[in-house]
Amino acid sequence: MLNIDYTAHNEYVREVWRSYDAGTPIKTPVILGINPRIWLLDPTLNTGGITFARYSADPSVMLDVQLRFHDYVRHNLIADHPMGLPAEGWAVRADLQNVYEAAWLGAQVVYPANNSPYAVPFLTDENKYAFVDRPIPDAYAGCMAWARMFYDYARARVAAGHEYRGIPLTSVHPPVFGTDGPMTIACNLRGTENFCVDLIEEPEYADALLSYLTDAIITRVRAQRTAYGLPARAENYGFADDDIALLSCEMYRERVLPCHKRLVDALGTPGRPVSVHLCGDATRHFLTLRDALNVQSFDTGYPVRFGELARALGPDVRINGGVRADRLLTGTPVEIEREAREILREVAPYTKRFVLREANNLSPCTPPENTAALYRATL
Repeated sequence: MLNIDYTAHNEYVREVWRSYDAGTPIKTPVILGINPRIWLLDPTLNTGGITFARYSADPSVMLDVQLRFHDYVRHNLIADHPMGLPAEGWAVRADLQNVYEAAWLGAQVVYPANNSPYAVPFLTDENKYAFVDRPIPDAYAGCMAWARMFYDYARARVAAGHEYRGIPLTSVHPPVFGTDGPMTIACNLRGTENFCVDLIEEPEYADALLSYLTDAIITRVRAQRTAYGLPARAENYGFADDDIALLSCEMYRERVLPCHKRLVDALGTPGRPVSVHLCGDATRHFLTLRDALNVQSFDTGYPVRFGELARALGPDVRINGGVRADRLLTGTPVEIEREAREILREVAPYTKRFVLREANNLSPCTPPENTAALYRATL
């Protein structure tokens, strides 16, 4: 547990983000990409050996693990986020990890003993055409029904006055409204190698699958937003599609960009900026995304040459990025701070819209002193 004044830290964080939003940052903000897997897959935290399979099947276990996870983060991982016990109460959400769309569309989910769940590709040469002809599943079929059940369960716990460490549970976020993107889902369902071959050898089928998945995303998200009393369009829309890192610029523009444009047109608000999450070496697509979709915020992975990227995108585009997650896991604090400072020096001449983070998604068992070194580099 960190020995800091949480009240003072939280006030400083508010000023960090106020100044950043005003275009006059007092420091580079630091965020961390984290989810309950860092608690579940760390045996020093998860001393009871709770598995992902159990976590994903029992709403009471999911609720308890999320509270323990948030407690750990707020007291051990320093960043420009609120820390200490939350005066406003605890918040939780249905956590379907990165398998939710593939599972919703029919994929089997496997729960390894020592890793995050993954979806098994099931579209073969024999059934792949029939798949794109079938109706889009109900927005609350399969795992989405479980997400709604968890939401209802957690809301009931809020009403019952559920507390953790003397602080009430006060907020339950609605189930997932995002997407991992049509290209990535296609690779999940068909297998990455198979779908990449489809793009070359059976372009009509590949385009049909991408179109079907884009329709499915739009249909599901609209239905879910409506069910929870939200407008059909998000004011600040964001999406992901990591596997476009596999594509040339030409193939992306011709085959996948039209799908992304349909997502933005259907689920975003006209004229409002868009954000995108792209792990891997996808920066060659960033100018296209900025110019064609009004993407003004990029969540990056690695490898990324941050100075070159900041210069190319210009001073008004937000870039989230930083030290590789595997280096944060295995490096020393001195190494982490040195690399983070070098990244900050690279981007400084070109932008004030940079946000430092791990690239991309903090690994379980990452030493807290390494995330502290990342934060220290910005002071």
